[in-house]
Amino acid sequence: MGFMQEFMEFLKEYKVIGVAVAFIMAAASTSLVNSLVNDIIMPIITPFIPGGGWQEATLSIGPIVLRWGSFLAQIVNFIILALVVFIIAKKLLKEEKVTKK
Repeated sequence: MGFMQEFMEFLKEYKVIGVAVAFIMAAASTSLVNSLVNDIIMPIITPFIPGGGWQEATLSIGPIVLRWGSFLAQIVNFIILALVVFIIAKKLLKEEKVTKK
């Protein structure tokens, strides 16, 4: 068995190609979700955030400055991405259970 054949079997056995495709899709969906949050959701929330724009929203405690506006955007990004991953995983796991029966 040649090196290339072993390598191809490795790729198939551990489903490396599928993982690579999933990684690329995740990167694309991350930028899509970032745009959704930054360009659509946060401008709607901005009027309710005191102190100007949401990215500049801060809380000063003496010499410490907490940038909570930016942190809020990252929380929204995380929640949306987690929801999307949950929905996809639930759908895929459901299909896997159906095919195993």
